[in-house]
Amino acid sequence: MWSLYTYHQLLAFLLTFLSYVLLHSSRKTFSNVKVSISAQWTPSALQQNGSAITLSPGETWEDNKLFADVGEATLFLGALDSIFLFSYAVGLYISGVIGDRFNLRYVLSFGLCGSAVAEFIFGTLTEWLHFYNVYFYCVLWVINGLLQSTVWPCVVAIMGNWFGKSGRGFVFGLWSACASVGNILGAFLASSVLKYGYEYAFLVTSVVQFAGGVVVFFGLLTSPKEIGLSDPSETVLRSVTRDSDSRPLMSDDEDELCDENSSIQQQDEEPEPQPKAIGFLQAFCLPGVLPYSLAYACLKLVNYSFFFWLPFYLSNNFGWKEVQADRLSVWYDVGGIVGGTVQGLISDLLGKRAPVLVVSLVLAMGALVGYSRFLIGGPSNMISSAISADLGRQEALQNSQEALATVTGIVDGTGSIGAAAGQYLVSLIESKFGWMCVFYFFIIMVGNCICNATAQIHTFSQ
Repeated sequence: MWSLYTYHQLLAFLLTFLSYVLLHSSRKTFSNVKVSISAQWTPSALQQNGSAITLSPGETWEDNKLFADVGEATLFLGALDSIFLFSYAVGLYISGVIGDRFNLRYVLSFGLCGSAVAEFIFGTLTEWLHFYNVYFYCVLWVINGLLQSTVWPCVVAIMGNWFGKSGRGFVFGLWSACASVGNILGAFLASSVLKYGYEYAFLVTSVVQFAGGVVVFFGLLTSPKEIGLSDPSETVLRSVTRDSDSRPLMSDDEDELCDENSSIQQQDEEPEPQPKAIGFLQAFCLPGVLPYSLAYACLKLVNYSFFFWLPFYLSNNFGWKEVQADRLSVWYDVGGIVGGTVQGLISDLLGKRAPVLVVSLVLAMGALVGYSRFLIGGPSNMISSAISADLGRQEALQNSQEALATVTGIVDGTGSIGAAAGQYLVSLIESKFGWMCVFYFFIIMVGNCICNATAQIHTFSQ
């Protein structure tokens, strides 16, 4: 049974990893083609900083221009980022609850395929039809944010079902590299086809994402129960519940062990009642959920400011070509992959997550001056994956374990609200005081994150 279990664990790991890789690659495409989009929407700018930009014929884009200059287009692109993140945040609160009540595979596949369609319409179909409308773009991006919000709570819940707490820091640290791998893939795909027009960057990533959603629908198992295997975390909880005489969890009595094995083999014949999903407010009040949510709001603000604006910033402020800026931004994500994996492993060895988080964030306050991703990406990945899974499987739940997706939605949703507000604040601070003050603002946000994480060293075991 162990080899079968390991095979399905690996399959769940790979398919959930693939799901978020594809989602983030399409999400990254928008940030990587902002220069081309702003030029397409403002016919007065044929070239920017030596970057060759593919535009439609003059009579077409002259008649369909949206903005008078690049500055107005840039402000609208920033507004679209905030619109997406706010709708994404609202959707996360809802999607987590939905994920705990419906089949995770259905919800995940629907989100992947629906988001792919929305992005295809936004970036490709509108350009092919030469249809440019501000309100239509806003509505599409709201829909896209809501659809994408279904993915993260589902994939974290599925991973939490297949992997117990032992070694979860390393497993989730490695697995949470999916966002960074998706960013790298998105940057590569966008830069490869950008010379043909930004609409082809959206076309490639949306088609690949839709295909991934189909694969997930037919190939993913959401929990060991679907094939008659036991859930390790639930086995422990059931043992604690039955153990009224305070006997050890691992009995030396051979008869007891045989009885236990027999009950596992007969679980198909005598199915145990499914635990009920807890309510949103109950999940919000679980120990550690609120502090880590607030910490993640500060951290995701910093992380997503780099995510949305780094290629644009490099292109417009240092005169780099758009393709070069896209490819340099890849290294930001490479640091996140290494940081998330290493810090997850260390947290497993220590048996604590909060101390590793605090140390990394303290170092990150200084490293921000050098745009370091290692110390920002690691804590961000840890909170959004391993810590969320721990919070959704903590002992306080016991008789109601269906909370993993809800808790994940709360943590990531609160983080997305912070990220959405941050996009406006970043543009405001930059326009008034310059980019150096933006980085001081980032340092303050990381400091707030440290305060929330430090409190958890004493009040919550992880």
